[in-house]
Amino acid sequence: MAIRHKNYIPDNIEVRGANANNLKNLNIDIPLNSFVAITGVSGSGKSSLAMDTIYSEGARKYLNALSTYTRRRITQMGRSNVKEIKNLPSTIALRQRPVVPGVRSTVGTMTESLNILRLMFSRLASVKCPNGHRLDPTLKISQVMDLPTSDDEMGVLTCPVCHVHFMAFGAEDFAFNSTGACPTCQGTGFLKTIELDKIIPDKTLTISQGAVRSWRLPGRSLQIELAEQLGVRINVPFDTLTDKEKDIVINGKGVKREVIVPTSTGKSFKLNALYENAIDSVKHSLKSAKNENTLKRLGRFYSTKECPNCLGSRFDPKLFNNELVGKNIAQVCQLSINQLQDFCAEILNWLPEDMQKLGKNLTNELLELLQPIDDLGLNYLTLTRAGNTLSTGELQRIQLARTIRNQMTGVLYVLDEPSVGLHPANVTGLIKILRELVKLGNSLIVVDHDTSIIAAADYVIEIGPSSGASGGKVISQGTVEDIKNNQDSVIEPYLTGKANIIQHKHIEPFNKGTIDVEISDRFNIHNMKAKFSKESLNVVSGMSGSGKTTLVFDSFINALEDRINGDPMPSFVKKLDTDGIKNVLTVDSTPIGKNVRSTVATYTKILDKVRKLFAGTDQAKAKKYTSSYFSYNNKEGACPNCGGTGVITLDIQYLPDMVETCPVCNGNRYNSDILAITWHGKNIAEILNMSITEAAEFFKDESNIEGTIDTLNEIGLSYLELGESTPTLSGGEAQRLKLVTYMKRSQKNQLFVFDEPSVGLHPKDVSVLINVFNKLINNHATVIVIEHDLDIIANADYINDLGPEGGINGGKIIASGTPKDICAASNSITGKYLQEHMKLFNI
Repeated sequence: MAIRHKNYIPDNIEVRGANANNLKNLNIDIPLNSFVAITGVSGSGKSSLAMDTIYSEGARKYLNALSTYTRRRITQMGRSNVKEIKNLPSTIALRQRPVVPGVRSTVGTMTESLNILRLMFSRLASVKCPNGHRLDPTLKISQVMDLPTSDDEMGVLTCPVCHVHFMAFGAEDFAFNSTGACPTCQGTGFLKTIELDKIIPDKTLTISQGAVRSWRLPGRSLQIELAEQLGVRINVPFDTLTDKEKDIVINGKGVKREVIVPTSTGKSFKLNALYENAIDSVKHSLKSAKNENTLKRLGRFYSTKECPNCLGSRFDPKLFNNELVGKNIAQVCQLSINQLQDFCAEILNWLPEDMQKLGKNLTNELLELLQPIDDLGLNYLTLTRAGNTLSTGELQRIQLARTIRNQMTGVLYVLDEPSVGLHPANVTGLIKILRELVKLGNSLIVVDHDTSIIAAADYVIEIGPSSGASGGKVISQGTVEDIKNNQDSVIEPYLTGKANIIQHKHIEPFNKGTIDVEISDRFNIHNMKAKFSKESLNVVSGMSGSGKTTLVFDSFINALEDRINGDPMPSFVKKLDTDGIKNVLTVDSTPIGKNVRSTVATYTKILDKVRKLFAGTDQAKAKKYTSSYFSYNNKEGACPNCGGTGVITLDIQYLPDMVETCPVCNGNRYNSDILAITWHGKNIAEILNMSITEAAEFFKDESNIEGTIDTLNEIGLSYLELGESTPTLSGGEAQRLKLVTYMKRSQKNQLFVFDEPSVGLHPKDVSVLINVFNKLINNHATVIVIEHDLDIIANADYINDLGPEGGINGGKIIASGTPKDICAASNSITGKYLQEHMKLFNI
């Protein structure tokens, strides 16, 4: 046995016997104090190694070193499925999908820069007395906010002009989530109001014809008859009703009347029903609504408007009396991070000499906080920007900036796809930051598919060779040059330019029709005219914050859905010509389902068909088992111990609950009686454990199942198991699964809109995704994709490139046309990177 010197410093993390998910008893040494990239096709086991093994074990070891009192307040990590990991530093993870912030979060609160601004406005500001006399900034103001002087109480100032005593605003007073909230909107910055024009959009219709749209909501079918009983004519156009009749419809009181309700058998019964006017029908429905689709439907009746009291700033307007260099806190929060950095210098020039030291301390603290955000390409954001409007990439970079600001050393950072949502230009800035982390004395593991990130790494580990059961092995490792010279590497052709990335046959734009939209003023978009090519692959590209989402989802799709539903379009959409588009499907990367009961088999309806097969067996018929018995969501079929979830939750008194595989059914979800029934030699749990590839062979003679299985194979999901929980799927997997029911149909006059579908996809998987687009377009669909991925952009038929940068420096279509047109546009940042990319692949 080798004896290590007492001053031995390890240079590798030693992983032995890793078996998490599909990992095959993996042994690997990972360099410390280096930038290590882990790559591989979707489902190969990258995250299983990085997140489920290394990060999980690092976090567990750290938590075990804490007291029980502390541990019970922190999310617990289960033990990794690994025999041993040596030399593992304290570990911090930045996940691919940061939690979407709530309505009260802004860039200011998330970056903590608002905390410093609150201090600045309470200590450095010029203030006003109640009689309107303005006091210049003085050290006295700062002093009374901290300690009472001999003349004044804590926080009390005296006006030198009128000698009135008044209470100065403290830092807490400037918190819009606390005492500083606007009293009108409670610190949200907006008000939601019901729009009567959305409830009754077409006043030429009669009530019987459906003029009152809120009476079409579930449970409101009797309102038309009740209105008639109250004296409203229901068979004349709404706009010809008397004022009294209109008032009954819109504002009528809730009274009860007897109505005759027919049943499906032809009989009827009397019901004492409550009348709800058009507005109350919406309000009452909203109170009881839980279903997401119902909430979305109800949202069509509302408009969200800027709060008229605080003008959307969220702050109580009384706080605006405090000013820094002539600006109140709302005005300063509206500055971009870039402008805010310049504003710090203005503050120092404005402060008197005796306040310079305090001013420098506070402005330097703010500048240090803002610098990594600037380095990560987010200098276009304003502090007032709502957190829930940020893209995944923006959220992740803010998370990364917070981490960098702490400047810790000796830490292992595990980043799960930090390039998500980033324009190639932003990736360049990200690489700079990643190298800074290593320079500080840290170790870095990055799970990513972006070839520029992989090419920048000190060491690369490639997991594969394929997905699911065919993955879980190290197929190549070493320096970037080692990978480029490894014939077993899947990523090698995409690093060297040997791969064929053009998978879409170019279609001449606008040959099949043109879709036009014109937007007046919406966020950073002003007087924009955009067009899309029908039955083609359209891409909307541009820097983060350039206005892509505002153009596509907030403006175009909202207006299109309103038109399809017969509602008024948003006021800022001035023109919309859809050239016959009758339906729109938005395909984003949000998880499918919310709990472990949602699986690939339930989502695709395969399980419904399998249950019927089992119910048709002689064994099931003898026991009188119907298809409902073969559902793990029903008590007849579910394991009595876990209720059909396959797991049990252990309630540990002083620690968070632990989730373990059910010891009765061993995770199979069903009770023993159901598992005794077989179809073609397999019980239903064994079928749910099959991969899509295995299921294709097993169900080859069942045409109603085979078609769905074939589609899952075609869209690159062959490695998923039928019983795999859908909430655990990656964003790219979730997007493709949502398309299963649409792939075989004619899609004439159908529009599919994808929001960054390359999320979580290896370049090889991007080729599969492009073939999915091809199938939709071959079925006459129109496809619009918001994307940064250069492979997808290179395959586009028509591109709208927004920019030139983000925020106030974006909001314009700076180039449009084919990929070669974008490459030729001198002012397009996308074009610059696309040109280099196409040159690498000899396109």
